Amino acid sequence: MTSIISPLPVIKFSARDAERFWEVPVLFEDEHLLALDKPAGLPATPDRFDRKRPNVSELLHQGIVSGAKWATKRDIRYLVTTHRLDAEASGVLLLAKNKAALVHLCNQFGQQNPHITYTALSSGQPEVMKNTVDSGLVPHPLRPELQMVNSRLGKKAITNYEVYELLPGYCLIRVIPLTSRPHQIRAHLKHVGLPIVGDTLYGGSHLYLSSLKHSYREKPNSPEQPLIRRLALHVESLRVKHPVTGAELCIESPLPKDFLVGLKYLRKYSRGGPTV
Repeated sequence: MTSIISPLPVIKFSARDAERFWEVPVLFEDEHLLALDKPAGLPATPDRFDRKRPNVSELLHQGIVSGAKWATKRDIRYLVTTHRLDAEASGVLLLAKNKAALVHLCNQFGQQNPHITYTALSSGQPEVMKNTVDSGLVPHPLRPELQMVNSRLGKKAITNYEVYELLPGYCLIRVIPLTSRPHQIRAHLKHVGLPIVGDTLYGGSHLYLSSLKHSYREKPNSPEQPLIRRLALHVESLRVKHPVTGAELCIESPLPKDFLVGLKYLRKYSRGGPTV
């Protein structure tokens, strides 16, 4: 098994308006594959509800067409995402550099195997420490950007999760989806009463220092900002068989800085919640 942990150099690209720039770390690369550490808030593929929103696929394609330095020095002419990753989530995003690799990887991700592991910070206290949610999902009839649990009419969706740290009012969860539906993890965790921190779309609340630190004093003319300003959901690892060598490949991404800061204060002021 090959394990890739240390990030390699970044790929830099910008939106068409040249007002927004991203520096995305490369987690793994060879002749056939490229794995990026996708930032939260940047969709992996075009947003069907906002076609003008920048996304990784189009930004990379623009770089290839325009002859960007990162593309020419690698002689990259083809890059396609191989799996689903919500726009608001961060972490490992694997792309194929040729069609043969794409087909091979899509076939792997199409099977109900534990390929991708997420870390989520959720609010609420779990009824069980380990569980499988096997509940179909359908779009909300009035808000199609939302997914709803509907075991009778929904498309098959299975999510395994395990709580590995308990904190007062919160828990840190390792999540492994066995299927790939839009917002699957978010909808399933809400369904079991554990909405993800920062996920206001699915009933999750933001984490504020003022809610943890009794002596907190807000600065004048400076409204308090959440400790984690986005969805607290991160792809920590991805495991696949290499499309050419057949070797098991494990690509890992460390928790982002904002995620770690939120956890730091949560642990500091939670008075030692039990760890399991």
